[in-house]
Amino acid sequence: MKKAFAILACLFTALSYSNADAQNKSASSSMSDEELIRTAMSAAPPHISRDAAIMAKGPDGKLRVLKEGTNEFTCIADLSGQEAPDPICADRAATSWATSFLNGEPKPANTEPGIAYMGLGGWHWEKDGQIVMDPATPGAKKVKEPPHWMITWPFDAQKTALPLNPSRFGAYLMYPGPYGHLMVYQDPMKLPAPPRK
Repeated sequence: MKKAFAILACLFTALSYSNADAQNKSASSSMSDEELIRTAMSAAPPHISRDAAIMAKGPDGKLRVLKEGTNEFTCIADLSGQEAPDPICADRAATSWATSFLNGEPKPANTEPGIAYMGLGGWHWEKDGQIVMDPATPGAKKVKEPPHWMITWPFDAQKTALPLNPSRFGAYLMYPGPYGHLMVYQDPMKLPAPPRK
């Protein structure tokens, strides 16, 4: 579990750095621990989030543990520090993928598909109608995303024939190439829970 926390700390630090301009208006900065826990848990279906580790940014800008977890998921109360929180709940493989991405590695380190949930939606940046990877791209505009979930695996755009931008179909490939991942605009809270064992 400590390794997962270390990876997530790197992930969150990199995201916070890349979105430094948004930190002054972060909605999560004035939340109580109880509010942060509730917000983090809203990222994923209850059967996942209730057993996940919960983390949030502290006053020093570093991640701190608000609740220990018993499954392989970690939920973070606010990913990008915008005016509305965008909590994320990711499994170990998705966390490894995101860390590789933010560290500028040529390809993701995960050796199996990962899954991540964003029940309150998230943000991406677009320029001339196309999604851009770098929010600092001149002329890029911030776009709010609806609730969604993601599969972090290098899907091939040509083989899948999936669109590269959000569309009425509700699924698309974001960042084609080694970091291409499937975005599914479907509310994670409406996904069926697995049968009880």
